[in-house]
Amino acid sequence: MTQLYRRGVYRFLLTRQWLILALLTLVLIPTMVELGFWQLHRHEHRVAQNALISHNLKAKPVPVATLTSPGHTIPRSDYWRAVTATGTYDTEHEVVVRRRTSTDGSIGFHVLIPLDLKGGGTVLINRGWVPAADDQRAFPDVPAVPEGEVTVTGRLKADETTGTSGIKDLSDLPDRQVMLINSAQQAKALSRPVLGGYVEQTGPEPSGDVPELIEAPDDSSIGPHMAYAVQWWLFAAGVPVGYVVLARREKRDRVEAAAKAEASGEPEPEPEKSEPATA
Repeated sequence: MTQLYRRGVYRFLLTRQWLILALLTLVLIPTMVELGFWQLHRHEHRVAQNALISHNLKAKPVPVATLTSPGHTIPRSDYWRAVTATGTYDTEHEVVVRRRTSTDGSIGFHVLIPLDLKGGGTVLINRGWVPAADDQRAFPDVPAVPEGEVTVTGRLKADETTGTSGIKDLSDLPDRQVMLINSAQQAKALSRPVLGGYVEQTGPEPSGDVPELIEAPDDSSIGPHMAYAVQWWLFAAGVPVGYVVLARREKRDRVEAAAKAEASGEPEPEPEKSEPATA
Protein backbone atom coordinates (compact mmCIF):
# COMPACT_ATOMS: atom_id res chain seq x y z
CA MET A 1 0.00 0.00 0.00
CA THR A 2 2.84 2.38 0.73
CA GLN A 3 4.12 1.65 -2.76
CA LEU A 4 0.72 2.62 -4.17
CA TYR A 5 0.86 5.96 -2.36
CA ARG A 6 4.42 6.48 -3.51
CA ARG A 7 3.39 5.96 -7.09
CA GLY A 8 0.54 8.46 -6.74
CA VAL A 9 -2.87 7.16 -5.77
CA TYR A 10 -4.59 9.79 -7.95
CA ARG A 11 -2.75 8.87 -11.14
CA PHE A 12 -6.00 7.31 -12.38
CA LEU A 13 -7.23 10.87 -12.98
CA LEU A 14 -4.89 10.95 -16.00
CA THR A 15 -6.55 7.96 -17.65
CA ARG A 16 -8.71 8.50 -20.72
CA GLN A 17 -12.09 8.03 -19.01
CA TRP A 18 -11.26 10.42 -16.17
CA LEU A 19 -9.84 13.03 -18.55
CA ILE A 20 -13.07 12.85 -20.56
CA LEU A 21 -15.07 13.22 -17.33
CA ALA A 22 -12.97 16.24 -16.31
CA LEU A 23 -13.47 17.84 -19.72
CA LEU A 24 -17.22 17.24 -19.50
CA THR A 25 -17.23 18.85 -16.06
CA LEU A 26 -15.41 21.92 -17.37
CA VAL A 27 -17.97 22.26 -20.18
CA LEU A 28 -21.05 21.74 -18.00
CA ILE A 29 -20.18 24.31 -15.33
CA PRO A 30 -20.15 27.47 -17.54
CA THR A 31 -23.06 26.14 -19.60
CA MET A 32 -25.24 25.76 -16.52
CA VAL A 33 -24.15 29.15 -15.17
CA GLU A 34 -25.12 30.75 -18.49
CA LEU A 35 -28.50 28.99 -18.49
CA GLY A 36 -29.08 30.35 -15.00
CA PHE A 37 -28.42 33.92 -16.17
CA TRP A 38 -30.70 33.34 -19.17
CA GLN A 39 -33.55 32.44 -16.81
CA LEU A 40 -32.66 35.40 -14.58
CA HIS A 41 -32.95 37.77 -17.54
CA ARG A 42 -36.33 36.25 -18.43
CA HIS A 43 -37.43 36.85 -14.84
CA GLU A 44 -36.28 40.46 -14.97
CA HIS A 45 -38.08 40.96 -18.30
CA ARG A 46 -41.29 39.54 -16.84
CA VAL A 47 -41.07 41.76 -13.75
CA ALA A 48 -40.47 44.85 -15.91
CA GLN A 49 -43.38 43.92 -18.19
CA ASN A 50 -45.70 43.43 -15.22
CA ALA A 51 -44.71 46.85 -13.90
CA LEU A 52 -45.40 48.41 -17.31
CA ILE A 53 -48.79 46.71 -17.62
CA SER A 54 -49.82 47.71 -14.11
CA HIS A 55 -48.72 51.32 -14.61
CA ASN A 56 -50.42 51.73 -18.00
CA LEU A 57 -53.67 50.09 -16.93
CA LYS A 58 -53.94 52.33 -13.86
CA ALA A 59 -52.99 55.51 -15.71
CA LYS A 60 -55.68 58.10 -16.38
CA PRO A 61 -57.16 57.49 -19.86
CA VAL A 62 -56.07 59.95 -22.54
CA PRO A 63 -57.48 60.57 -26.03
CA VAL A 64 -56.04 57.96 -28.38
CA ALA A 65 -55.01 60.61 -30.92
CA THR A 66 -52.50 62.02 -28.41
CA LEU A 67 -50.52 58.78 -28.46
CA THR A 68 -50.69 57.67 -32.07
CA SER A 69 -51.17 58.89 -35.62
CA PRO A 70 -51.45 57.36 -39.10
CA GLY A 71 -48.43 55.15 -39.79
CA HIS A 72 -47.24 55.41 -36.18
CA THR A 73 -45.63 52.37 -34.56
CA ILE A 74 -46.77 52.01 -30.97
CA PRO A 75 -43.69 51.96 -28.69
CA ARG A 76 -43.52 49.32 -26.01
CA SER A 77 -43.83 51.99 -23.33
CA ASP A 78 -47.38 52.70 -24.57
CA TYR A 79 -48.57 49.07 -24.75
CA TRP A 80 -51.83 48.61 -22.80
CA ARG A 81 -52.11 52.36 -22.19
CA ALA A 82 -55.62 53.37 -21.15
CA VAL A 83 -57.16 55.53 -23.89
CA THR A 84 -60.48 56.99 -24.98
CA ALA A 85 -61.91 57.47 -28.46
CA THR A 86 -65.01 59.49 -29.33
CA GLY A 87 -66.68 59.28 -32.72
CA THR A 88 -69.08 57.27 -34.87
CA TYR A 89 -68.73 53.67 -36.02
CA ASP A 90 -68.17 52.84 -39.69
CA THR A 91 -70.41 49.77 -39.73
CA GLU A 92 -69.97 49.14 -43.45
CA HIS A 93 -66.32 48.24 -42.96
CA GLU A 94 -66.62 46.03 -39.88
CA VAL A 95 -64.53 42.85 -40.23
CA VAL A 96 -63.78 39.80 -38.11
CA VAL A 97 -60.35 38.44 -37.21
CA ARG A 98 -60.07 34.68 -37.60
CA ARG A 99 -58.76 32.04 -35.17
CA ARG A 100 -59.09 33.97 -31.93
CA THR A 101 -59.81 32.39 -28.56
CA SER A 102 -62.24 33.30 -25.80
CA THR A 103 -61.45 33.28 -22.09
CA ASP A 104 -62.39 29.57 -21.94
CA GLY A 105 -60.26 28.65 -24.96
CA SER A 106 -63.04 28.39 -27.55
CA ILE A 107 -62.08 29.29 -31.13
CA GLY A 108 -63.94 32.12 -32.81
CA PHE A 109 -63.42 35.67 -34.08
CA HIS A 110 -62.48 39.09 -32.83
CA VAL A 111 -64.72 41.87 -34.12
CA LEU A 112 -62.82 44.82 -35.61
CA ILE A 113 -64.58 48.04 -36.57
CA PRO A 114 -63.32 51.49 -37.63
CA LEU A 115 -64.31 54.43 -35.46
CA ASP A 116 -64.30 57.82 -37.22
CA LEU A 117 -63.07 60.21 -34.56
CA LYS A 118 -64.91 63.39 -33.70
CA GLY A 119 -61.83 65.55 -34.29
CA GLY A 120 -60.87 63.78 -37.50
CA GLY A 121 -59.07 60.55 -38.26
CA THR A 122 -60.00 56.90 -37.87
CA VAL A 123 -58.99 54.33 -35.27
CA LEU A 124 -59.61 50.59 -35.17
CA ILE A 125 -61.64 49.20 -32.26
CA ASN A 126 -61.39 45.55 -31.25
CA ARG A 127 -64.88 45.00 -29.84
CA GLY A 128 -64.06 41.55 -28.44
CA TRP A 129 -64.74 37.87 -29.15
CA VAL A 130 -67.71 36.19 -30.80
CA PRO A 131 -68.20 32.48 -31.53
CA ALA A 132 -67.74 31.16 -35.05
CA ALA A 133 -70.68 30.12 -37.21
CA ASP A 134 -71.14 26.48 -38.17
CA ASP A 135 -69.50 27.34 -41.48
CA GLN A 136 -66.05 28.76 -40.69
CA ARG A 137 -66.11 30.78 -43.90
CA ALA A 138 -69.43 32.43 -43.06
CA PHE A 139 -69.60 35.79 -41.34
CA PRO A 140 -70.57 35.22 -37.68
CA ASP A 141 -73.53 36.69 -35.87
CA VAL A 142 -72.26 40.03 -34.55
CA PRO A 143 -74.48 42.35 -32.47
CA ALA A 144 -74.94 45.81 -33.91
CA VAL A 145 -73.04 48.77 -32.49
CA PRO A 146 -74.83 51.86 -31.11
CA GLU A 147 -75.77 54.53 -33.62
CA GLY A 148 -74.54 58.06 -33.37
CA GLU A 149 -71.62 59.40 -31.37
CA VAL A 150 -70.05 57.07 -28.82
CA THR A 151 -67.09 57.20 -26.47
CA VAL A 152 -65.04 54.02 -26.22
CA THR A 153 -62.46 53.29 -23.54
CA GLY A 154 -59.83 50.65 -23.99
CA ARG A 155 -56.21 49.57 -24.05
CA LEU A 156 -53.86 50.77 -26.78
CA LYS A 157 -52.22 47.88 -28.64
CA ALA A 158 -49.59 47.70 -31.38
CA ASP A 159 -50.36 46.53 -34.90
CA GLU A 160 -50.09 42.79 -35.40
CA THR A 161 -47.65 41.39 -37.94
CA THR A 162 -46.68 37.85 -38.81
CA GLY A 163 -43.28 38.48 -37.27
CA THR A 164 -44.58 39.71 -33.91
CA SER A 165 -47.62 37.47 -33.58
CA GLY A 166 -46.56 34.30 -35.37
CA ILE A 167 -49.88 34.34 -37.26
CA LYS A 168 -49.60 33.65 -40.97
CA ASP A 169 -51.39 36.27 -43.03
CA LEU A 170 -53.56 34.37 -45.51
CA SER A 171 -54.77 36.05 -48.68
CA ASP A 172 -57.56 33.73 -49.86
CA LEU A 173 -60.08 34.63 -47.16
CA PRO A 174 -63.84 35.11 -47.26
CA ASP A 175 -65.20 38.63 -47.56
CA ARG A 176 -64.83 40.74 -44.39
CA GLN A 177 -62.44 38.29 -42.71
CA VAL A 178 -58.80 38.98 -41.87
CA MET A 179 -56.00 37.21 -40.04
CA LEU A 180 -54.23 40.19 -38.45
CA ILE A 181 -55.25 43.42 -36.75
CA ASN A 182 -53.16 45.84 -38.73
CA SER A 183 -53.89 49.52 -39.28
CA ALA A 184 -51.92 49.72 -42.55
CA GLN A 185 -53.95 46.89 -44.06
CA GLN A 186 -57.24 48.45 -42.97
CA ALA A 187 -56.16 51.88 -44.19
CA LYS A 188 -55.64 50.37 -47.63
CA ALA A 189 -59.07 48.71 -47.51
CA LEU A 190 -60.73 51.92 -46.32
CA SER A 191 -58.80 54.18 -48.72
CA ARG A 192 -58.15 56.64 -45.92
CA PRO A 193 -55.54 57.10 -43.15
CA VAL A 194 -55.94 55.07 -39.97
CA LEU A 195 -54.18 55.71 -36.67
CA GLY A 196 -51.37 53.26 -35.96
CA GLY A 197 -52.21 50.40 -33.63
CA TYR A 198 -55.71 49.75 -32.34
CA VAL A 199 -57.87 50.00 -29.22
CA GLU A 200 -58.85 46.88 -27.29
CA GLN A 201 -62.27 47.87 -25.95
CA THR A 202 -62.92 47.74 -22.22
CA GLY A 203 -66.04 49.95 -22.13
CA PRO A 204 -68.86 50.43 -22.51
CA GLU A 205 -69.70 46.79 -21.86
CA PRO A 206 -71.97 45.26 -24.50
CA SER A 207 -75.50 44.23 -23.63
CA GLY A 208 -75.83 40.46 -23.38
CA ASP A 209 -72.07 40.03 -22.91
CA VAL A 210 -71.55 39.66 -26.67
CA PRO A 211 -69.01 40.40 -27.99
CA GLU A 212 -67.02 39.08 -25.02
CA LEU A 213 -64.57 41.77 -23.96
CA ILE A 214 -60.93 40.71 -23.92
CA GLU A 215 -59.47 40.11 -20.46
CA ALA A 216 -56.84 42.47 -19.12
CA PRO A 217 -53.29 41.15 -19.36
CA ASP A 218 -51.86 39.44 -16.29
CA ASP A 219 -49.65 41.81 -14.31
CA SER A 220 -49.12 39.67 -11.21
CA SER A 221 -47.63 36.35 -12.26
CA ILE A 222 -43.84 36.28 -12.56
CA GLY A 223 -43.53 32.67 -13.68
CA PRO A 224 -40.94 30.10 -12.56
CA HIS A 225 -37.90 31.75 -14.17
CA MET A 226 -36.14 32.74 -10.93
CA ALA A 227 -36.59 29.24 -9.54
CA TYR A 228 -35.14 27.81 -12.76
CA ALA A 229 -32.16 30.18 -12.52
CA VAL A 230 -31.37 29.05 -8.96
CA GLN A 231 -31.80 25.45 -10.05
CA TRP A 232 -29.26 25.80 -12.86
CA TRP A 233 -26.76 27.47 -10.51
CA LEU A 234 -27.18 24.68 -7.99
CA PHE A 235 -26.52 22.19 -10.75
CA ALA A 236 -23.38 24.13 -11.70
CA ALA A 237 -22.17 24.02 -8.09
CA GLY A 238 -23.00 20.32 -7.83
CA VAL A 239 -20.99 19.25 -10.88
CA PRO A 240 -17.49 19.80 -9.37
CA VAL A 241 -18.69 18.41 -6.05
CA GLY A 242 -19.86 15.28 -7.84
CA TYR A 243 -16.53 15.00 -9.65
CA VAL A 244 -14.62 15.19 -6.35
CA VAL A 245 -16.93 12.63 -4.72
CA LEU A 246 -16.43 10.20 -7.60
CA ALA A 247 -12.66 10.71 -7.54
CA ARG A 248 -12.44 10.12 -3.78
CA ARG A 249 -14.60 7.03 -4.07
CA GLU A 250 -12.37 5.68 -6.82
CA LYS A 251 -9.28 6.41 -4.73
CA ARG A 252 -10.81 4.65 -1.69
CA ASP A 253 -11.65 1.58 -3.76
CA ARG A 254 -8.12 1.42 -5.11
CA VAL A 255 -6.57 1.82 -1.65
CA GLU A 256 -8.81 -0.94 -0.27
CA ALA A 257 -7.89 -3.23 -3.17
CA ALA A 258 -4.19 -2.57 -2.55
CA ALA A 259 -4.57 -3.25 1.18
CA LYS A 260 -6.30 -6.58 0.53
CA ALA A 261 -3.63 -7.57 -1.95
CA GLU A 262 -0.88 -6.71 0.58
CA ALA A 263 -2.62 -8.65 3.35
CA SER A 264 -2.97 -11.75 1.19
CA GLY A 265 0.60 -11.59 -0.01
CA GLU A 266 -0.42 -11.01 -3.60
CA PRO A 267 1.43 -8.43 -5.66
CA GLU A 268 -0.15 -4.98 -5.58
CA PRO A 269 -2.08 -4.07 -8.73
CA GLU A 270 -0.22 -1.73 -11.02
CA PRO A 271 -1.89 1.67 -11.28
CA GLU A 272 -3.43 2.40 -14.65
CA LYS A 273 -1.11 4.20 -16.98
CA SER A 274 -2.30 7.40 -18.54
CA GLU A 275 -2.73 7.14 -22.25
CA PRO A 276 -1.16 9.84 -24.35
CA ALA A 277 -3.64 12.05 -26.16
CA THR A 278 -3.93 11.28 -29.84
CA ALA A 279 -4.63 13.74 -32.58
